[in-house]
Amino acid sequence: MAARDAAKRIDELRRQIEHHNYRYYVLDDPEVSDARYDALMRELRDLEDAHPDLVVPDSPTQRVGGALSREFAEVVHAVPMLSLDNAFSEQDVVDFDRRARERLDVAAIAYSAEPKIDGLAISVRYEGGRLVQAATRGDGAKGEDVTANVRAIRSVPLHLVGATAPGVLEVRGEVFMTRRSFTELNRRQEEQGEKTFANPRNAAAGSLRQLDPRITASRSLDLFFYGIGAAEGWHMPRRHSEVLAALRELGLRTCPEIDVVDGVQGCLAYYERIGRRRDSLGYDIDGVVYKVDRLDWQRDLGFVARAPRWAVAHKFPAQEETTTVRDVEFQVGRTGALTPVARLEPVFVGGVTVSNVTLHNMDDLERKDVRIGDTVVVRRAGDVIPEVVRVVPELRPKHARVVELPKRCPVCGSHVTRTAGEAVARCTGGLVCPAQRREALRHFASRRAMDIEGLGDKLVEQLVDAGRVETPADLYALEEDELAGLERMGPKSAANLVEALERSKQTTLPRFLFALGIRDVGEATALALAEHFGGLELLLDATVEEIQQVRDVGPVVAAHVRDFFDEPHNRKVVTALRKAGVRWPEGTRTHAPAEGPLTGEVVVITGTLESMTRDEARDAARAAGATVTDSVSRKTTLLVTGTEPGSKLQKARELGVRIVEEPGFLRLLGRPGRS
Repeated sequence: MAARDAAKRIDELRRQIEHHNYRYYVLDDPEVSDARYDALMRELRDLEDAHPDLVVPDSPTQRVGGALSREFAEVVHAVPMLSLDNAFSEQDVVDFDRRARERLDVAAIAYSAEPKIDGLAISVRYEGGRLVQAATRGDGAKGEDVTANVRAIRSVPLHLVGATAPGVLEVRGEVFMTRRSFTELNRRQEEQGEKTFANPRNAAAGSLRQLDPRITASRSLDLFFYGIGAAEGWHMPRRHSEVLAALRELGLRTCPEIDVVDGVQGCLAYYERIGRRRDSLGYDIDGVVYKVDRLDWQRDLGFVARAPRWAVAHKFPAQEETTTVRDVEFQVGRTGALTPVARLEPVFVGGVTVSNVTLHNMDDLERKDVRIGDTVVVRRAGDVIPEVVRVVPELRPKHARVVELPKRCPVCGSHVTRTAGEAVARCTGGLVCPAQRREALRHFASRRAMDIEGLGDKLVEQLVDAGRVETPADLYALEEDELAGLERMGPKSAANLVEALERSKQTTLPRFLFALGIRDVGEATALALAEHFGGLELLLDATVEEIQQVRDVGPVVAAHVRDFFDEPHNRKVVTALRKAGVRWPEGTRTHAPAEGPLTGEVVVITGTLESMTRDEARDAARAAGATVTDSVSRKTTLLVTGTEPGSKLQKARELGVRIVEEPGFLRLLGRPGRS
């Protein structure tokens, strides 16, 4: 496409995408399907790739920038971001209304009422209609510059719509995370072995303060605007409710639950109405906010200390109740982590009956000193997740029992280990534990492990649910006839899977070790173990001290390897796999370090790359002479980051490790790539 035609089409696509964003986020009335919207974005991205000179900073494709190289800069707010006084009872609201009427000398006041979102206050500045800065509340006078991260929030327009945008508009709002996004984020965190968040507010706070905006973009934050800090070149409406309507016309999203009510009775009725709908809103609120609707009356009322006299936050009562702990049991997760769960005398709190509460891990249990028989205070964290807030020590009975970590897994009987300094205890029977069975089989069959083509997640679930497969060794006893009778399987698929199982028997020692799913033994560590010992027998009988002699293997990983092979259940499965015909060349080194541009580098790769998979990136780094490891340590010399790099990025920064993004990595490899 010619440059002139491309420029015209790019402008048209940007206008269409901005229009559809407005329809979707502000009006909640989309005109096109998600697939059509994605197609417009793809077309725009392709055109901008072909014509990079036409890319502008506020293009919809430029929302997400690269990682920051430093901490957040300080921002002084043009108008201070003040806090609100709280009202905890109806009488507090009545008193607030009375004081306002007396100061204004009026009989009644109309209020703008809205839910108090449980999130983080933010100030976003537009100049000439373009987003130029975003900052956290901080101490009210100054906050942190989080512009790059706020740009990554899809519901925030990069520039205002319409022809009446003010010359300067500093607008205030609340960043939050919906409950659905919170649940999805914690699921992904668990899958990646990362720390989960206690509630949506903590998740939103952690996501907004990421030094890498790509992480923020991946976490589906939202934002409702609720007012103005400063404005220039704009005809200010007469009422707060009219200000909010004007913000919506500019493309700025406001809470759809906002209403104008008459007098204190209108406020209290709104409070009751929102309270009844609280659990169905989809996001957490901790009260409602009343604001005098007339702006001239707001100015007349003014401020006291650090709060306005014309607004108040009517907080919901704390959703806490007391009950007793009947017992504490331990659940085993799919990764082997043991989680203590308190079995409670059922109690009604926050609209639901709670009888089971997770205590997260042994550190949490020990810190709170929860004992069987204790009276405890329970609340629903973020109105969703029940939690034990504290023990009531004065009500502790003499027979209260201290909870002890079981020495053996309550599911499979394997030994339980807890590394010094770690909160999580784990079952060592990864190959046999029913709680870990699906994950162990999925990992065993994965492409970089035994590479059993056709053995997907759904089929694994069917085989486990039918009781046909309990350990990886059982896979090699599967026959075509029984496989063909499973859902979504037929004779051809069954024959292909049996053939894939037969092919997988001829493997390498590094692949086999990786496939076993030993804790903290990734591909790089499996390769190092295979190179060092040359065969499985020597590794099976190696001491912790001997395993520590392997390059990049420290005492923690060495202990995990030893614990795994000390478990008789695991040894039994390894023996069964070898009897089934799984074999590899032994007695020779499986990999000799290459010479190349990364010779001498110790590389860790994290996140999602665009031009290659992470596995391909590891292979490329090894081919270029690097030693590739799975975790960041003081020996690491280079961290390669893609999107969603996780905790490895922060640890690399703390250790002063050199960090490069994908384009820099490609240049180090001598490959052309996007700049």
